[in-house]
Amino acid sequence: LISASLVGMLVMTSARDLVSIFVAIELVSIPAYLMAAWRKRDLKSNEAGLKYMLMGVFASALMLYGMSLLYGLSGSTKLVDIGDAISTGESVPVITLAIVFTVIGFGFKVSAVPFHTWAPDTYEGAPTPVTAFLSVASKAAGFVALVTLVFVAFPGAEGVYGPMIWVMAALTMTVGNVLALRQTDIVRMLAYSSVSQGGFILMPLAFAGDPDAGGSALNAVVVYLLVYAFMNLGAFAVVIAVSRKTQSGEIDSFGGLFGYAPGMAVAMTVFMASLAGIPPLGGWFAKFNAFKAVLDASTTSAYVIACIAAVNTVISAAYYFKVLRTVWV
Repeated sequence: LISASLVGMLVMTSARDLVSIFVAIELVSIPAYLMAAWRKRDLKSNEAGLKYMLMGVFASALMLYGMSLLYGLSGSTKLVDIGDAISTGESVPVITLAIVFTVIGFGFKVSAVPFHTWAPDTYEGAPTPVTAFLSVASKAAGFVALVTLVFVAFPGAEGVYGPMIWVMAALTMTVGNVLALRQTDIVRMLAYSSVSQGGFILMPLAFAGDPDAGGSALNAVVVYLLVYAFMNLGAFAVVIAVSRKTQSGEIDSFGGLFGYAPGMAVAMTVFMASLAGIPPLGGWFAKFNAFKAVLDASTTSAYVIACIAAVNTVISAAYYFKVLRTVWV
């Protein structure tokens, strides 16, 4: 199942056609639905798989509807032809509708607010190694497809996708962080953290069509995805190791970790501090690139979302350091 999902991700990175992209997304998602429900006699695992599948199918339906409209507008499923048709044609409501539905479909895949409701329950109920895979690999695949669509298929439609992604990014950062503050389960906290990190990755994409910020936006998204993959996988690796020792997923179960596993405590400190964006760790470079890309746009909306992101960076430090306080103190 993991191999099939990885094949889908590899196809995704090279797909330049709507049909290929959709097939790749399903090849990534369907094995993930099964893996989320891997513990057949665990009610939470069953719930995780069922919620993930139902929401995933709903997202696929919306995405397909948007893609069918894009095909109707351009007469082709190739992204380049769609880009030509959209950039040269008039700004008609059906173009807006097509782009909105397609972006909403990918919003589900990358667990962007308000399409994130499946993520916390699925991440908590699925086996922890599967959760790590979903929060990194599956999310990265969704972002790769979204980036491809924005830069290749929607080059002349920044007036449609820009404001929409701007709102999604602001909501995703804020809601993910605020809900993460209240969590006592480490996996559920990392689930909301993953939602919040998705907002930071979305932020530069809102300005992908800006001539001054387009190149740096692409660079920021790619760097953030790479750094996020290492940070999140590392954090989940420590969580898996500690939960096997303590038989608990509560944050309080990390108490005294430095006393009996100092190496794990140091590793968790590095990963949590990196997720929080503390210099000179990788997370700081990722966030710095994201802020730089946004500020390159030099517009009022860019400055506003940069301020929102800065406030959210401070908020996120609260729950990351809550874990570290438990580990060390």
